[in-house]
Amino acid sequence: MNGIKVIFKKELSDHFSSYRFLLLFAMIVMVSLVTVYMAGMGITKDLEGVAKPKFVFLMLFTSSGMQFSLVQFVAFFGPLIGLILGFDTINRERNEGTLSKLLSQPIYRDAVINGKFLAGVFIITVIMASVMLFISAMGLMTIGVIPGIEEVWRMFIYLVISIFYISFWLGLAILFSILFRNVATSALAAMAMWIFFSFFVSIGANAFASALTPDAGESDPESAIRRARIEKALSLTSPMELYTDSTATIIDPMRRTPRSFIQMGFMEQLSMARFSGPLSLGQSVLVVLPYIISLMAITVLCFAISYAVFMRQEIRSL
Repeated sequence: MNGIKVIFKKELSDHFSSYRFLLLFAMIVMVSLVTVYMAGMGITKDLEGVAKPKFVFLMLFTSSGMQFSLVQFVAFFGPLIGLILGFDTINRERNEGTLSKLLSQPIYRDAVINGKFLAGVFIITVIMASVMLFISAMGLMTIGVIPGIEEVWRMFIYLVISIFYISFWLGLAILFSILFRNVATSALAAMAMWIFFSFFVSIGANAFASALTPDAGESDPESAIRRARIEKALSLTSPMELYTDSTATIIDPMRRTPRSFIQMGFMEQLSMARFSGPLSLGQSVLVVLPYIISLMAITVLCFAISYAVFMRQEIRSL
């Protein structure tokens, strides 16, 4: 345990004293504040002279500021935080020769990988918590509404899910830093995985679903529903899709399902209007609980693979 504390403190010192962390933190906070400020001004203008809805504070996260909302911004660019923090975690020290010196001290090898990962998760928590606090302050100034207890809990759950989501990418970056000795190679591999899950999974899911249901259309509603289900099932292999669906449902009480709903006629629209009331916090969590558990599971699994690979490597090769 003492070894983990030593590595943890060392990594925190390295992160907080590096220009990489300062630039990353400044960029994330700046873009978030600008996005929320523009969204808040738009909300204030739209609700001028109108009674404010119950969950107006949560609209800061779902309303588009600069062509995208804050939830969409974290879903797309949040992985870069984990990748930047972890792509050179192991191979940088290996190339500099400090890893072998570190392991020659009375520090167990598992303490090295555990301490580095925990330090990265702590940095992610600091960044996301700071962003949430800045956003809350900006929201109080722009729309002048104090969030309720349920809104605070929804933001807290959103924060926890975001930490696990970015920690998955941190674990993936650490895995590549263990597998590849060259820092540039591990960075390119991590970026390739981010691009794959961000773009090609959704494109491939759409193409595969279209190939399986070529006759889907307005004339065949059952095939259209089947195509939507196949596409959704395939797209859920992406952590980004899991995160987007879970956080969108948590942060938006009016959203009753993470799945895409296909309206086939007037009766479906009438049914949705009849049951358009907001979900309670417990109901929203139950709707997306499988997504949250899946996201946490792949985060733990990714780090477990990194841990196993690192523990099996020869000391002489380090």
